[in-house]
Amino acid sequence: MLFNLTPELLIANLLALGLGMTVHEFAHNYVGWRMGDPYPAQAGRLTLNPLVHINWVGWLMFALIGFGILGSAPISPYRMPRENRRWRWFAAVAAGPVSNLLLAIIFALIFRIIGVGALSAMPSFVLTLIWQLIFLNLLLFVFNLLPFFPIDGWHIVYTLLPPDLAATWERYQQQSQYVFLGLLLLSFIPLLGFNPFGMLIGQPTNSLFLFLTGI
Repeated sequence: MLFNLTPELLIANLLALGLGMTVHEFAHNYVGWRMGDPYPAQAGRLTLNPLVHINWVGWLMFALIGFGILGSAPISPYRMPRENRRWRWFAAVAAGPVSNLLLAIIFALIFRIIGVGALSAMPSFVLTLIWQLIFLNLLLFVFNLLPFFPIDGWHIVYTLLPPDLAATWERYQQQSQYVFLGLLLLSFIPLLGFNPFGMLIGQPTNSLFLFLTGI
């Protein structure tokens, strides 16, 4: 990704990721607060101000190379009421990736309504930005559904499993993280042309992008 970047694409990436990350972390915090965790409000996280949520190094890394830790949400199931705690936690965790999918759908609708012809007549940056707003939010959606710790997908699977299987899932949490790191290394240091994240993330993201934009 780094070698294909133009200044226009880099700026579009930074803006699209900044919006996607801010909404993602806000959604985690807001839904977590609504589910009974008081800490997001106490920590001042119930805001769409990107300065509250952004991880500057991760944000720049993601814009440059396609991977980085964009932010974090200080939510915890143990601060939520015991009643329906598992489903409260599920809602708070799922809110992040779902918010990215909704953003992608919104910008895809804008793309379809305006039309590629009209957008092409505008400054090229406008079309690039809308494309990246759709694509990168879909990328964040798909990435965060991966069932590896500490990604949202791991927690989503944990909440959906019955108690006995959930305990086993939690017991192998660290091993799951090792698998994630191993797949990450293989994706950035291709071995015999094997790019696991390209298959797990890139292909579904491209398919969703084509489906939403209709191109």
